Amino acid sequence: MAQWQELLRLDSALQGQVSRLYERKFPREIRHCLSVWIESQDWDSAAGNENKARTCFDALLKHLEEQWNISIQKHKILQGPDFPGLKNYLLENFGHDPLNFAVIVSECLKEEKRILVSASASQGCGRPTMEQTWRELYKNVEELRRQTSDIKKEIKSLEALNENLDHIQKTWQSEVEQRVGLAVSRAFVEDECLKRAKFIVRTKQMVLQQILNILNLAKQVVETLTAVELPEWKHRQQMSCIGSPADTSLDHLQKWFTTVAEVLQQIHQELQKLQEQSKKYNITDDSNLPGLPDIEKFTLSLYKELLTKALVVEKQPIMSSLPNRPLILKTRVRFAVTVRFLANLPEFKCRLQVKPVFDKDVEEVKTVKGFRCFDFTVDNSKVLDVDAPEGGLVAEFGHMSLKESKVKTKGAAESRLGVTEELHIIKFVTEFQYAGLEFNIEASSLPVVVISSTSQIPSAWATVMWYSMLSTSEPKNLSLFVDPPPLAWQQLSQALSWQFLSVGKRELNEDQLSTLRHKIVDDPDDLVPWQKFSKNEGVWIWIDGILDLIKRHLVDFWKDGSIMGFVSREKTKSLLKEKPAGTFLLRFSESIIDGAITFSWVDHSNGEAYVHSVEPYTKKEMLVDTLPYIIYNYSLKVKGNKTRNPLLYLYPDIDKDTAFGRYYSSSSMPTFEEINGYVRKIRGHQSDDPTPPPSPPQELLYTDVDMETETDACVKTAIAHMEDHQLMQELFPDLLDTSRSPFYRTSEEETLIKSGQFCFPPGNVPAPFCQDETFY
Repeated sequence: MAQWQELLRLDSALQGQVSRLYERKFPREIRHCLSVWIESQDWDSAAGNENKARTCFDALLKHLEEQWNISIQKHKILQGPDFPGLKNYLLENFGHDPLNFAVIVSECLKEEKRILVSASASQGCGRPTMEQTWRELYKNVEELRRQTSDIKKEIKSLEALNENLDHIQKTWQSEVEQRVGLAVSRAFVEDECLKRAKFIVRTKQMVLQQILNILNLAKQVVETLTAVELPEWKHRQQMSCIGSPADTSLDHLQKWFTTVAEVLQQIHQELQKLQEQSKKYNITDDSNLPGLPDIEKFTLSLYKELLTKALVVEKQPIMSSLPNRPLILKTRVRFAVTVRFLANLPEFKCRLQVKPVFDKDVEEVKTVKGFRCFDFTVDNSKVLDVDAPEGGLVAEFGHMSLKESKVKTKGAAESRLGVTEELHIIKFVTEFQYAGLEFNIEASSLPVVVISSTSQIPSAWATVMWYSMLSTSEPKNLSLFVDPPPLAWQQLSQALSWQFLSVGKRELNEDQLSTLRHKIVDDPDDLVPWQKFSKNEGVWIWIDGILDLIKRHLVDFWKDGSIMGFVSREKTKSLLKEKPAGTFLLRFSESIIDGAITFSWVDHSNGEAYVHSVEPYTKKEMLVDTLPYIIYNYSLKVKGNKTRNPLLYLYPDIDKDTAFGRYYSSSSMPTFEEINGYVRKIRGHQSDDPTPPPSPPQELLYTDVDMETETDACVKTAIAHMEDHQLMQELFPDLLDTSRSPFYRTSEEETLIKSGQFCFPPGNVPAPFCQDETFY
């Protein structure tokens, strides 16, 4: 299936990503209506050769004319695309520079392929595809190694054949003269030498064809490594920078790059041996062989193509004070970067010096008004050397820092970028020389945000996330925030979920994301504007405050799922009102922007459910008491200065001690040991009980409404016994005259009477015990 047809099958969010890929480049309509023809051209070659670029561009214009003629013949002028208009657009914008058009198309096609790979991975079918690609790469790389080994043996055999033929040609006359009995005619010897020479030529032809086969396979492998695998790794690394759990190991890539570089080096060496043989042993039929210089040139071009991509930023710029937020740099504060050369060959050790350059070749310095300039505080050049653990060629820049340059630029853009919306890059450059080749190798960091105050960190991180989800192609669009495009909720929700995974080791679930979506998204296409997310104390500042709260005080409870977190007040009421009294849940405050947590619980009274929430606990308060301590000691003050803890079951039905018991033994929990003869005081968390008290039942009109549960039960039992006794007395007055006897009472009655908590109904008061209608 054509690549464009596969893109058309993606969901709307990913199709929107493809659409934005062509914004400000060329009309997407050209890509759509000429998809098959565009994908049939070699745009990668055209992007590196002006003549090929002109040829492709002219062919595209001709193809547009042909499609227009077909539309006319089929009477589909109105239904079809505006081919003349598209042609005019291309001529006006790229007619003077077809090479630029070829570069744009080549990069767009590569980015389309990356989006397809990413989509396959997100749909659960990406891993088999990756494994299949890796298996194919392993197979091809091992085949390159095997065939190269065979070529070395063949060329060594050729050397022996050439030596034998040369020996015969130089010594046969003297041999005949010395050995009279071996007289052989001159014609026979020359014929034998000719046969040997032809065999050598055929063998050379076979060897050269094998070398061409190796180089063609190597070209396929190099293209896969540089155009597919390496960009995919860079994309995974970019996502991992904002919290994705993606695998960013370079082990596979380093092995493949190293093996292919070694193969190309060996092929180049074997070609030089063949050239030396041709010069040393003059065989006339060598003129029929393919040109060795052309094959050597092909080999070196593949070698250069591979090595120019071999330098990568293994660890992106990061400050030690922000280990979970790379790509944010503060002036005059130390940060670290690590670069790696993937072609790990011994001859490269300590021969490549890497120099970092800030904002190298960045056009925004000239085009964006007020764009700040920075320099490194010290020279940070490093030599690529072997690191002990992995054995790779690595340069670690551990003490880098920036200072702002005094020179101010005058850009052409009308709107100035905010400090936290400026994007900069660090390029790492080294010079490479080999076999007459001299070229620079560069690797670029991901865009970084340079701040001057720690208060700018939340806004800077919003910029990093937004850019990472929107822009993953080369070259990097550092002026993205001059006119920032919206972000699809599907992408933003994934990025937000990764933040909670990174900080609290647990992603957001569907219910939590649904709550956030309701709070953030008000667009029918599920698009979130940059201004709403980040500007003017947008929703991101609130979310970032919660992330900081989790990081400082709640990691364990977020990780184990005790905190429901994002749930609205209305949803809280609907969840709790059907639950038993004492059921509670933990949620984040929606009103405190700096991050706070509250708990809501349910009480029942007079057949109604009452849901209450405590005033949120802020970071400052949680510096004093931990969450388990607060839950364990929280109480409500009820009538009579008595207290009770309303928190019994963590939603949905987990006993409080089961949920938080493992934290009770910590040093933050209260102990009741005596200090200097006194029981130590503990800090309390108390509120007035907001639930209305229950109405007293009719049978307890003569009891105190402030009785505890066990007393109420005793009262009811005692009254029931007294009523039974009164009925027996009325039926048998002569037999049961025991109204004044203290012996005809139950144990419950006796207990209540002695404790002064029971009063007999009027007219039935035993005289020795009570003289009025009050409690004894």
